[in-house]
Amino acid sequence: MENLKKTKLDKKMDIIKKKEEAGLLVNKSQNRALRRFLNNRLAVIGLIIFTIILLATIFAPIICKYSPQRIDMLNRLLPPSSEHIFGTDKIGRDVFARILYGGRVSIFVGVGSALGAAIIGVLIGSYAGYKGGLIDKIFMRISEIMMSFPQIVLVLLIVSIVGQSLWNLIVIFILTGWGSIYRMTRAKILSIREEEYVLALKAFGLNDIIICYKHMLPNALGPVLINITLSTAMFILQEAALSFLGLGVPLNISTWGNILNVAQDISVLRENWWIWLPTGSVISIFVLSVNFIGDGLRDSLDPTQQG
Repeated sequence: MENLKKTKLDKKMDIIKKKEEAGLLVNKSQNRALRRFLNNRLAVIGLIIFTIILLATIFAPIICKYSPQRIDMLNRLLPPSSEHIFGTDKIGRDVFARILYGGRVSIFVGVGSALGAAIIGVLIGSYAGYKGGLIDKIFMRISEIMMSFPQIVLVLLIVSIVGQSLWNLIVIFILTGWGSIYRMTRAKILSIREEEYVLALKAFGLNDIIICYKHMLPNALGPVLINITLSTAMFILQEAALSFLGLGVPLNISTWGNILNVAQDISVLRENWWIWLPTGSVISIFVLSVNFIGDGLRDSLDPTQQG
């Protein structure tokens, strides 16, 4: 008798409930996001380029037979050849080997700094935006102070105080870079917290942490992901700029920026293009690929852009 009394709408709701309990709707949503990402040609191209460069740096010992620190004064400033694909630098080190091994450090600095800054910014920004009040005001003032200085100037100042080190540079990037993603996350959460489903969750008496991080934060991931990718590209460029000036990672560690450091010599810049041009091209291509991936993730994961 109960089945006879159910309307068509009730039956449809029962089917949806069963699918949700079985996890079918979540899988369908994930598949749709993946299809949207794969339909974005630039995002797929960016992912392929990113993967190729990343794998090349990881498997550098297999790809290249030379050590990035091996000095050979008899073969200094050799142009590209079959023996040395990108030639050699002023003290005979293989440029191709230095690009591969240097990419490990540069990518680690960029991705690690961006993820560290994102974790701090997202965790604080989500909760501060949801709760408001004194905690929101405190962190808002702190972020405004951090962002009132040009980041590159602030990084230069701190590096000159604490000294040059790989880990020092990553920590400095995190401490100076979390403010922008904090403000972006906070702004998104502020707009979401007035939604009807959030008010309903509050009425049911759910814990604030669960409401904030489980139900609200996933709807703010679009802008957060694009900010992470932009931060990754920015930190890689900043590391290259600081190392070019001799204030980034110590020169005894191969990074893309340290390879470009030799281009300060005007004779190298004019006559030995193979020392700096391949490295600059790799940096530009890698940064573009990261930005393309970010755009694809934004379009595929942002709920407001899904049909």
